[in-house]
Amino acid sequence: MGNHHSHAQEKGTLANTNSGSGASTPRGGSQRGSGSRSGSGGDLQGLEKPDKPPPSMVPVEKLAKLLVQRSQKEDGVNGVTEKSFTYLFPMYPELAKQFYKYIHRTGKCKNQHIPLATFRVQCERILAILDDSVILETYVRMFSSDSDENTVTPEDLNSLLYTSYKLSMDHYPEGPQTCLMIHKTLGAVVSGCFNNKESHSVGFVVRWLEENCPRLIFPVHRYCVHTLATRHRSVEEAALAGAAGGGGAGLELATPVLARSAWAPASALLPLSAAWLLAGAAPPLYSRPKQPPAGGGLASAAWLARLVCAVPVHWVPLYSSAEHGLGANRFLHHTLGYRGPTMVILSAGPLVVVVAAPQEWRETHQYWGGPECALIQLAPTFSVVERGAKMLYLNSSIRGYPRGLRAGREPRAPQLALAEGFDALSFRGAPYQLREVEVWGCGDEASRETQIEIKKWQVKEAERQRQVKLSASDWLEHPDRYLLELAGRPQYNNSAS
Repeated sequence: MGNHHSHAQEKGTLANTNSGSGASTPRGGSQRGSGSRSGSGGDLQGLEKPDKPPPSMVPVEKLAKLLVQRSQKEDGVNGVTEKSFTYLFPMYPELAKQFYKYIHRTGKCKNQHIPLATFRVQCERILAILDDSVILETYVRMFSSDSDENTVTPEDLNSLLYTSYKLSMDHYPEGPQTCLMIHKTLGAVVSGCFNNKESHSVGFVVRWLEENCPRLIFPVHRYCVHTLATRHRSVEEAALAGAAGGGGAGLELATPVLARSAWAPASALLPLSAAWLLAGAAPPLYSRPKQPPAGGGLASAAWLARLVCAVPVHWVPLYSSAEHGLGANRFLHHTLGYRGPTMVILSAGPLVVVVAAPQEWRETHQYWGGPECALIQLAPTFSVVERGAKMLYLNSSIRGYPRGLRAGREPRAPQLALAEGFDALSFRGAPYQLREVEVWGCGDEASRETQIEIKKWQVKEAERQRQVKLSASDWLEHPDRYLLELAGRPQYNNSAS
Protein backbone atom coordinates (compact mmCIF):
# COMPACT_ATOMS: atom_id res chain seq x y z
CA MET A 1 0.00 0.00 0.00
CA GLY A 2 2.83 2.38 0.87
CA ASN A 3 4.54 1.74 -2.44
CA HIS A 4 1.30 2.16 -4.37
CA HIS A 5 0.70 5.53 -2.73
CA SER A 6 4.27 6.59 -3.49
CA HIS A 7 3.95 5.73 -7.19
CA ALA A 8 0.68 7.61 -7.49
CA GLN A 9 2.26 10.68 -5.88
CA GLU A 10 5.19 10.45 -8.28
CA LYS A 11 2.89 10.33 -11.29
CA GLY A 12 1.03 13.39 -10.12
CA THR A 13 4.27 15.31 -9.62
CA LEU A 14 5.47 14.30 -13.06
CA ALA A 15 2.26 15.42 -14.75
CA ASN A 16 2.44 18.82 -13.05
CA THR A 17 6.09 19.24 -14.03
CA ASN A 18 5.67 18.38 -17.71
CA SER A 19 3.13 21.10 -18.28
CA GLY A 20 5.71 23.80 -17.53
CA SER A 21 8.92 22.36 -18.99
CA GLY A 22 10.06 23.71 -22.33
CA ALA A 23 11.78 20.44 -23.22
CA SER A 24 9.04 18.03 -22.22
CA THR A 25 7.16 18.34 -25.51
CA PRO A 26 8.33 19.52 -28.94
CA ARG A 27 8.01 23.26 -29.33
CA GLY A 28 5.49 24.63 -31.75
CA GLY A 29 3.81 21.30 -32.33
CA SER A 30 2.11 20.51 -29.04
CA GLN A 31 -0.76 22.93 -29.68
CA ARG A 32 -1.30 22.41 -33.43
CA GLY A 33 -2.83 19.16 -34.52
CA SER A 34 -0.81 17.17 -37.06
CA GLY A 35 -1.32 13.58 -36.01
CA SER A 36 -1.14 11.80 -32.70
CA ARG A 37 2.41 13.04 -31.91
CA SER A 38 1.57 16.73 -32.25
CA GLY A 39 -1.77 16.80 -30.49
CA SER A 40 -2.51 18.70 -27.32
CA GLY A 41 -2.08 17.25 -23.84
CA GLY A 42 -5.76 16.29 -23.70
CA ASP A 43 -5.53 14.44 -27.01
CA LEU A 44 -2.54 12.49 -25.78
CA GLN A 45 -4.40 11.42 -22.68
CA GLY A 46 -7.26 10.21 -24.84
CA LEU A 47 -4.97 8.15 -27.04
CA GLU A 48 -2.58 6.84 -24.39
CA LYS A 49 -2.66 5.78 -20.80
CA PRO A 50 -2.72 8.74 -18.41
CA ASP A 51 0.36 7.50 -16.53
CA LYS A 52 2.58 7.12 -19.61
CA PRO A 53 5.26 9.83 -19.78
CA PRO A 54 5.75 11.90 -22.94
CA PRO A 55 8.45 10.75 -25.39
CA SER A 56 11.05 13.25 -24.16
CA MET A 57 10.76 11.83 -20.62
CA VAL A 58 11.27 8.20 -21.59
CA PRO A 59 15.11 8.20 -21.23
CA VAL A 60 14.96 9.86 -17.80
CA GLU A 61 12.13 7.53 -16.75
CA LYS A 62 14.13 4.45 -17.68
CA LEU A 63 17.33 5.80 -16.13
CA ALA A 64 15.59 6.67 -12.86
CA LYS A 65 14.09 3.19 -12.56
CA LEU A 66 17.46 1.54 -13.22
CA LEU A 67 19.18 3.63 -10.57
CA VAL A 68 16.41 3.01 -8.05
CA GLN A 69 16.64 -0.73 -8.67
CA ARG A 70 20.38 -0.61 -8.08
CA SER A 71 19.91 1.43 -4.89
CA GLN A 72 17.37 -1.07 -3.61
CA LYS A 73 19.67 -3.97 -4.42
CA GLU A 74 22.88 -2.53 -2.95
CA ASP A 75 21.70 -0.20 -0.18
CA GLY A 76 18.09 -1.22 0.49
CA VAL A 77 16.87 2.32 -0.23
CA ASN A 78 13.80 3.20 -2.30
CA GLY A 79 15.37 6.10 -4.16
CA VAL A 80 18.58 7.17 -5.90
CA THR A 81 21.68 7.04 -3.72
CA GLU A 82 25.00 8.72 -4.45
CA LYS A 83 26.64 5.32 -4.80
CA SER A 84 24.25 4.22 -7.54
CA PHE A 85 24.44 7.64 -9.22
CA THR A 86 28.21 7.28 -9.75
CA TYR A 87 27.44 4.60 -12.34
CA LEU A 88 26.39 7.46 -14.64
CA PHE A 89 29.89 9.01 -14.65
CA PRO A 90 32.32 6.20 -13.84
CA MET A 91 35.28 8.08 -15.35
CA TYR A 92 34.45 11.39 -13.66
CA PRO A 93 33.79 10.83 -9.94
CA GLU A 94 34.10 14.56 -9.14
CA LEU A 95 31.41 15.42 -11.70
CA ALA A 96 29.16 12.67 -10.32
CA LYS A 97 29.66 13.94 -6.78
CA GLN A 98 28.91 17.58 -7.59
CA PHE A 99 25.97 16.72 -9.87
CA TYR A 100 24.38 14.52 -7.23
CA LYS A 101 24.84 17.12 -4.48
CA TYR A 102 23.35 19.79 -6.72
CA ILE A 103 20.12 17.96 -7.57
CA HIS A 104 19.90 16.83 -3.94
CA ARG A 105 20.03 20.47 -2.77
CA THR A 106 17.77 21.90 -5.48
CA GLY A 107 15.29 19.09 -4.90
CA LYS A 108 15.25 19.94 -1.15
CA CYS A 109 15.57 16.28 -0.23
CA LYS A 110 15.14 15.56 3.46
CA ASN A 111 16.97 12.23 3.40
CA GLN A 112 20.41 11.32 2.08
CA HIS A 113 18.91 9.72 -1.03
CA ILE A 114 16.85 11.37 -3.78
CA PRO A 115 13.24 10.18 -4.30
CA LEU A 116 12.39 8.86 -7.73
CA ALA A 117 9.98 11.69 -8.59
CA THR A 118 12.45 14.37 -7.48
CA PHE A 119 15.24 12.80 -9.49
CA ARG A 120 13.13 12.80 -12.65
CA VAL A 121 12.02 16.40 -12.15
CA GLN A 122 15.55 17.71 -11.57
CA CYS A 123 17.04 15.79 -14.50
CA GLU A 124 14.30 17.07 -16.79
CA ARG A 125 15.08 20.59 -15.64
CA ILE A 126 18.75 20.13 -16.57
CA LEU A 127 17.77 18.79 -19.98
CA ALA A 128 15.50 21.80 -20.58
CA ILE A 129 18.24 24.42 -20.13
CA LEU A 130 18.84 26.30 -23.39
CA ASP A 131 20.12 29.74 -22.37
CA ASP A 132 23.92 30.07 -22.27
CA SER A 133 23.92 32.25 -19.15
CA VAL A 134 21.73 29.77 -17.31
CA ILE A 135 24.08 26.94 -18.30
CA LEU A 136 27.08 28.80 -16.86
CA GLU A 137 25.27 29.71 -13.66
CA THR A 138 23.99 26.16 -13.19
CA TYR A 139 27.42 24.54 -13.32
CA VAL A 140 29.18 27.27 -11.35
CA ARG A 141 26.62 26.71 -8.59
CA MET A 142 26.94 22.96 -9.00
CA PHE A 143 30.68 23.05 -8.23
CA SER A 144 30.35 25.61 -5.44
CA SER A 145 31.48 24.24 -2.08
CA ASP A 146 29.29 26.77 -0.27
CA SER A 147 26.21 25.21 1.28
CA ASP A 148 24.04 28.06 -0.03
CA GLU A 149 25.64 27.98 -3.52
CA ASN A 150 26.28 31.73 -3.40
CA THR A 151 30.07 31.78 -3.08
CA VAL A 152 32.76 30.33 -5.34
CA THR A 153 36.38 29.75 -4.32
CA PRO A 154 39.41 29.39 -6.63
CA GLU A 155 39.43 25.66 -5.88
CA ASP A 156 35.78 25.37 -6.99
CA LEU A 157 36.46 27.08 -10.33
CA ASN A 158 39.63 25.05 -10.86
CA SER A 159 37.68 21.82 -10.31
CA LEU A 160 35.00 22.86 -12.81
CA LEU A 161 37.56 23.86 -15.44
CA TYR A 162 39.56 20.68 -14.98
CA THR A 163 36.39 18.61 -15.44
CA SER A 164 35.70 20.39 -18.73
CA TYR A 165 39.31 19.90 -19.84
CA LYS A 166 39.25 16.20 -18.92
CA LEU A 167 36.02 15.66 -20.85
CA SER A 168 37.43 17.38 -23.92
CA MET A 169 40.71 15.44 -23.82
CA ASP A 170 39.01 12.08 -23.27
CA HIS A 171 36.86 12.68 -26.36
CA TYR A 172 39.67 14.11 -28.46
CA PRO A 173 39.18 13.16 -32.13
CA GLU A 174 42.57 11.42 -32.24
CA GLY A 175 42.04 9.54 -28.97
CA PRO A 176 42.48 10.45 -25.28
CA GLN A 177 45.20 13.05 -24.73
CA THR A 178 47.05 14.66 -21.84
CA CYS A 179 49.00 17.88 -21.42
CA LEU A 180 51.74 18.50 -18.89
CA MET A 181 50.97 22.24 -18.91
CA ILE A 182 47.34 21.91 -17.81
CA HIS A 183 47.90 23.06 -14.23
CA LYS A 184 49.78 26.15 -15.42
CA THR A 185 46.99 26.89 -17.92
CA LEU A 186 44.23 26.50 -15.34
CA GLY A 187 46.22 28.51 -12.81
CA ALA A 188 46.35 31.44 -15.25
CA VAL A 189 42.55 31.31 -15.72
CA VAL A 190 41.83 31.12 -11.99
CA SER A 191 44.30 33.94 -11.27
CA GLY A 192 42.68 36.08 -13.94
CA CYS A 193 39.26 35.58 -12.38
CA PHE A 194 40.04 35.90 -8.66
CA ASN A 195 43.11 38.21 -8.69
CA ASN A 196 44.42 36.83 -5.37
CA LYS A 197 41.01 37.05 -3.67
CA GLU A 198 39.73 34.15 -1.58
CA SER A 199 36.23 34.00 -3.08
CA HIS A 200 33.72 35.65 -5.39
CA SER A 201 29.97 35.57 -5.75
CA VAL A 202 28.42 33.21 -8.27
CA GLY A 203 27.21 36.16 -10.32
CA PHE A 204 30.71 37.64 -10.56
CA VAL A 205 32.26 34.36 -11.73
CA VAL A 206 29.49 33.85 -14.30
CA ARG A 207 29.97 37.36 -15.71
CA TRP A 208 33.76 36.86 -15.87
CA LEU A 209 33.33 33.59 -17.75
CA GLU A 210 30.89 35.23 -20.16
CA GLU A 211 33.38 38.02 -20.91
CA ASN A 212 36.54 35.90 -21.22
CA CYS A 213 35.81 32.25 -22.02
CA PRO A 214 32.04 31.84 -22.51
CA ARG A 215 32.17 28.44 -24.27
CA LEU A 216 34.65 26.73 -21.95
CA ILE A 217 32.01 25.19 -19.67
CA PHE A 218 29.59 24.05 -22.37
CA PRO A 219 31.29 20.64 -22.87
CA VAL A 220 30.29 19.73 -19.31
CA HIS A 221 26.63 20.48 -19.98
CA ARG A 222 26.81 18.79 -23.37
CA TYR A 223 28.22 15.65 -21.80
CA CYS A 224 25.68 15.62 -18.95
CA VAL A 225 22.76 15.99 -21.35
CA HIS A 226 24.21 13.27 -23.56
CA THR A 227 24.61 10.95 -20.56
CA LEU A 228 21.14 11.56 -19.12
CA ALA A 229 19.57 10.92 -22.52
CA THR A 230 21.52 7.78 -23.48
CA ARG A 231 23.06 6.20 -20.41
CA HIS A 232 19.97 4.15 -19.61
CA ARG A 233 20.90 1.84 -22.49
CA SER A 234 24.12 0.64 -20.93
CA VAL A 235 24.23 1.62 -17.26
CA GLU A 236 23.11 -1.78 -16.05
CA GLU A 237 25.34 -3.78 -18.39
CA ALA A 238 28.38 -1.57 -17.74
CA ALA A 239 27.94 -1.84 -14.00
CA LEU A 240 27.55 -5.62 -14.06
CA ALA A 241 30.62 -6.00 -16.26
CA GLY A 242 32.64 -3.54 -14.19
CA ALA A 243 33.29 -1.42 -17.26
CA ALA A 244 34.55 2.11 -16.94
CA GLY A 245 32.98 3.51 -20.08
CA GLY A 246 32.21 7.18 -19.98
CA GLY A 247 28.93 6.85 -21.80
CA GLY A 248 30.07 9.37 -24.40
CA ALA A 249 30.61 7.25 -27.47
CA GLY A 250 30.26 9.37 -30.57
CA LEU A 251 30.29 12.63 -28.60
CA GLU A 252 32.37 15.36 -30.26
CA LEU A 253 33.69 18.25 -28.20
CA ALA A 254 35.22 21.54 -29.37
CA THR A 255 38.92 20.82 -29.03
CA PRO A 256 41.12 21.83 -31.98
CA VAL A 257 43.42 19.14 -33.34
CA LEU A 258 46.96 20.49 -33.42
CA ALA A 259 48.50 19.28 -36.66
CA ARG A 260 52.21 18.48 -36.44
CA SER A 261 54.82 18.98 -39.13
CA ALA A 262 58.39 17.81 -39.66
CA TRP A 263 59.73 21.08 -38.24
CA ALA A 264 57.14 21.43 -35.43
CA PRO A 265 56.55 18.04 -33.75
CA ALA A 266 55.57 19.90 -30.58
CA SER A 267 54.74 23.51 -29.83
CA ALA A 268 56.47 25.43 -27.07
CA LEU A 269 53.95 28.29 -27.05
CA LEU A 270 50.76 26.37 -27.83
CA PRO A 271 50.43 23.22 -25.73
CA LEU A 272 47.22 21.26 -26.08
CA SER A 273 45.72 22.77 -22.93
CA ALA A 274 46.30 26.29 -24.30
CA ALA A 275 44.58 25.33 -27.58
CA TRP A 276 41.63 24.03 -25.58
CA LEU A 277 41.51 27.31 -23.66
CA LEU A 278 41.72 29.45 -26.79
CA ALA A 279 38.94 27.44 -28.44
CA GLY A 280 36.67 28.35 -25.54
CA ALA A 281 37.72 32.01 -25.44
CA ALA A 282 38.03 33.00 -29.10
CA PRO A 283 34.96 33.37 -31.34
CA PRO A 284 33.59 30.10 -32.80
CA LEU A 285 35.08 31.00 -36.20
CA TYR A 286 38.49 29.71 -35.07
CA SER A 287 37.30 26.29 -33.93
CA ARG A 288 34.33 25.67 -36.25
CA PRO A 289 35.23 26.80 -39.76
CA LYS A 290 33.65 23.87 -41.58
CA GLN A 291 30.68 24.51 -43.83
CA PRO A 292 27.60 22.27 -44.17
CA PRO A 293 27.64 19.88 -47.12
CA ALA A 294 26.03 20.97 -50.37
CA GLY A 295 22.62 19.60 -51.22
CA GLY A 296 19.84 18.36 -49.00
CA GLY A 297 18.48 15.06 -47.84
CA LEU A 298 20.39 12.78 -45.51
CA ALA A 299 23.62 14.79 -45.74
CA SER A 300 21.95 17.92 -44.35
CA ALA A 301 20.19 15.93 -41.65
CA ALA A 302 23.50 14.39 -40.57
CA TRP A 303 25.11 17.81 -40.50
CA LEU A 304 22.34 19.28 -38.35
CA ALA A 305 22.75 16.39 -35.95
CA ARG A 306 26.45 17.16 -35.65
CA LEU A 307 25.74 20.79 -34.82
CA VAL A 308 24.55 19.67 -31.38
CA CYS A 309 28.27 19.41 -30.61
CA ALA A 310 31.04 21.60 -31.95
CA VAL A 311 33.04 20.27 -34.88
CA PRO A 312 36.79 20.11 -34.16
CA VAL A 313 39.16 21.72 -36.62
CA HIS A 314 42.83 21.12 -37.41
CA TRP A 315 45.16 23.99 -36.49
CA VAL A 316 48.27 23.88 -38.68
CA PRO A 317 51.63 25.49 -37.83
CA LEU A 318 52.58 28.23 -40.29
CA TYR A 319 55.55 29.94 -38.66
CA SER A 320 57.86 29.33 -35.70
CA SER A 321 60.66 31.76 -34.89
CA ALA A 322 62.54 28.94 -33.15
CA GLU A 323 62.74 27.09 -36.49
CA HIS A 324 62.53 29.78 -39.16
CA GLY A 325 64.24 32.67 -37.38
CA LEU A 326 62.85 35.75 -35.64
CA GLY A 327 62.22 38.66 -37.96
CA ALA A 328 59.56 40.59 -39.82
CA ASN A 329 60.55 39.17 -43.21
CA ARG A 330 60.36 35.61 -41.88
CA PHE A 331 56.93 36.30 -40.37
CA LEU A 332 55.63 37.80 -43.61
CA HIS A 333 57.03 35.01 -45.77
CA HIS A 334 55.35 32.21 -43.81
CA THR A 335 52.12 34.00 -42.88
CA LEU A 336 51.03 36.02 -45.90
CA GLY A 337 48.96 34.10 -48.40
CA TYR A 338 47.12 32.00 -45.81
CA ARG A 339 43.49 32.79 -46.57
CA GLY A 340 41.94 31.84 -43.27
CA PRO A 341 41.84 32.80 -39.57
CA THR A 342 45.13 32.65 -37.68
CA MET A 343 46.47 32.76 -34.13
CA VAL A 344 49.70 34.76 -33.64
CA ILE A 345 51.33 33.83 -30.32
CA LEU A 346 53.93 36.24 -28.92
CA SER A 347 56.17 35.28 -26.01
CA ALA A 348 58.04 37.91 -24.00
CA GLY A 349 59.28 35.98 -20.99
CA PRO A 350 56.43 35.38 -18.54
CA LEU A 351 54.06 37.33 -20.80
CA VAL A 352 52.29 35.37 -23.55
CA VAL A 353 49.86 37.25 -25.80
CA VAL A 354 47.71 35.93 -28.66
CA VAL A 355 46.46 37.98 -31.61
CA ALA A 356 43.46 36.31 -33.26
CA ALA A 357 43.03 37.40 -36.89
CA PRO A 358 39.79 36.24 -38.57
CA GLN A 359 41.05 36.66 -42.14
CA GLU A 360 44.17 36.76 -44.28
CA TRP A 361 46.97 39.03 -43.07
CA ARG A 362 47.76 41.96 -45.34
CA GLU A 363 50.02 45.00 -45.28
CA THR A 364 48.28 48.35 -45.19
CA HIS A 365 48.47 51.71 -43.43
CA GLN A 366 44.93 51.29 -42.09
CA TYR A 367 43.47 49.15 -39.32
CA TRP A 368 41.44 46.21 -40.59
CA GLY A 369 39.71 43.01 -39.44
CA GLY A 370 36.19 41.70 -38.88
CA PRO A 371 34.26 41.57 -35.61
CA GLU A 372 35.95 38.25 -34.69
CA CYS A 373 39.30 39.98 -34.05
CA ALA A 374 40.59 39.42 -30.52
CA LEU A 375 43.61 40.16 -28.34
CA ILE A 376 44.03 37.56 -25.59
CA GLN A 377 46.53 37.33 -22.75
CA LEU A 378 47.44 33.71 -21.98
CA ALA A 379 50.03 34.18 -19.22
CA PRO A 380 50.84 34.95 -16.46
CA THR A 381 47.11 35.57 -16.03
CA PHE A 382 44.39 34.85 -18.56
CA SER A 383 41.98 37.45 -19.94
CA VAL A 384 40.44 38.64 -23.17
CA VAL A 385 42.00 42.09 -23.46
CA GLU A 386 39.96 43.37 -26.37
CA ARG A 387 37.76 42.14 -29.21
CA GLY A 388 36.01 43.81 -32.11
CA ALA A 389 36.36 44.97 -35.69
CA LYS A 390 39.23 46.98 -37.23
CA MET A 391 41.82 46.38 -34.53
CA LEU A 392 44.67 44.81 -36.57
CA TYR A 393 47.53 46.66 -38.27
CA LEU A 394 50.56 45.40 -40.24
CA ASN A 395 53.02 47.59 -42.14
CA SER A 396 56.61 46.85 -43.14
CA SER A 397 57.11 48.95 -46.28
CA ILE A 398 54.71 51.91 -46.50
CA ARG A 399 56.56 55.14 -45.73
CA GLY A 400 55.15 57.82 -43.49
CA TYR A 401 53.23 55.39 -41.29
CA PRO A 402 54.22 53.38 -38.20
CA ARG A 403 56.06 50.15 -38.97
CA GLY A 404 55.40 46.81 -37.31
CA LEU A 405 52.37 44.87 -36.07
CA ARG A 406 49.72 46.39 -33.83
CA ALA A 407 46.47 45.29 -32.21
CA GLY A 408 43.84 47.42 -30.53
CA ARG A 409 40.71 49.38 -31.29
CA GLU A 410 42.38 52.72 -30.49
CA PRO A 411 44.91 53.51 -33.26
CA ARG A 412 46.62 56.25 -31.25
CA ALA A 413 47.20 53.95 -28.26
CA PRO A 414 46.99 50.29 -29.30
CA GLN A 415 47.03 47.64 -26.60
CA LEU A 416 49.82 45.78 -28.43
CA ALA A 417 52.61 47.27 -30.55
CA LEU A 418 55.29 45.05 -32.07
CA ALA A 419 58.42 46.82 -33.30
CA GLU A 420 59.45 46.80 -36.94
CA GLY A 421 62.44 44.57 -36.25
CA PHE A 422 60.36 42.04 -34.30
CA ASP A 423 62.73 42.40 -31.34
CA ALA A 424 60.56 44.26 -28.81
CA LEU A 425 56.92 44.88 -28.06
CA SER A 426 54.75 47.13 -25.94
CA PHE A 427 51.74 45.62 -24.18
CA ARG A 428 49.34 47.93 -22.37
CA GLY A 429 52.05 50.58 -22.33
CA ALA A 430 54.73 48.38 -20.74
CA PRO A 431 57.86 47.46 -22.76
CA TYR A 432 58.94 43.82 -23.20
CA GLN A 433 61.69 41.96 -25.02
CA LEU A 434 60.22 39.66 -27.66
CA ARG A 435 61.61 36.13 -27.42
CA GLU A 436 59.54 33.87 -29.63
CA VAL A 437 56.68 33.97 -32.16
CA GLU A 438 54.41 31.23 -33.49
CA VAL A 439 51.62 31.46 -36.06
CA TRP A 440 48.90 28.81 -36.35
CA GLY A 441 46.37 28.58 -39.16
CA CYS A 442 42.82 27.92 -37.96
CA GLY A 443 41.09 27.59 -41.34
CA ASP A 444 40.11 24.59 -43.38
CA GLU A 445 42.44 22.40 -45.43
CA ALA A 446 41.82 24.45 -48.59
CA SER A 447 43.32 27.56 -46.93
CA ARG A 448 46.61 25.80 -46.27
CA GLU A 449 46.70 24.17 -49.71
CA THR A 450 46.10 27.52 -51.39
CA GLN A 451 48.96 29.11 -49.47
CA ILE A 452 51.32 26.27 -50.42
CA GLU A 453 50.39 26.66 -54.08
CA ILE A 454 51.05 30.40 -53.90
CA LYS A 455 54.46 29.77 -52.34
CA LYS A 456 55.35 27.28 -55.07
CA TRP A 457 54.35 29.77 -57.76
CA GLN A 458 56.46 32.48 -56.14
CA VAL A 459 59.52 30.20 -56.09
CA LYS A 460 59.07 29.26 -59.75
CA GLU A 461 58.57 32.90 -60.73
CA ALA A 462 61.75 33.92 -58.90
CA GLU A 463 63.70 31.19 -60.69
CA ARG A 464 62.28 32.27 -64.03
CA GLN A 465 63.20 35.90 -63.44
CA ARG A 466 66.71 34.86 -62.41
CA GLN A 467 67.26 32.94 -65.65
CA VAL A 468 66.09 35.62 -68.10
CA LYS A 469 68.65 36.28 -70.85
CA LEU A 470 68.94 39.70 -72.43
CA SER A 471 69.57 40.25 -76.11
CA ALA A 472 72.36 42.56 -77.33
CA SER A 473 69.89 45.24 -78.35
CA ASP A 474 68.18 45.15 -74.93
CA TRP A 475 71.51 45.40 -73.15
CA LEU A 476 72.55 48.54 -75.01
CA GLU A 477 69.74 50.47 -73.31
CA HIS A 478 69.73 48.59 -70.01
CA PRO A 479 70.32 50.79 -66.89
CA ASP A 480 72.80 48.24 -65.48
CA ARG A 481 75.11 48.87 -68.46
CA TYR A 482 75.14 52.58 -67.70
CA LEU A 483 75.95 51.90 -64.03
CA LEU A 484 78.86 49.65 -65.01
CA GLU A 485 80.27 52.33 -67.26
CA LEU A 486 80.05 54.89 -64.46
CA ALA A 487 81.93 52.48 -62.22
CA GLY A 488 84.81 52.39 -64.72
CA ARG A 489 83.99 49.06 -66.37
CA PRO A 490 83.05 49.83 -69.99
CA GLN A 491 84.45 46.42 -70.99
CA TYR A 492 81.90 44.64 -68.83
CA ASN A 493 82.28 41.40 -70.77
CA ASN A 494 86.04 41.26 -70.37
CA SER A 495 86.78 38.62 -67.77
CA ALA A 496 90.33 39.94 -67.35
CA SER A 497 89.17 43.37 -66.20
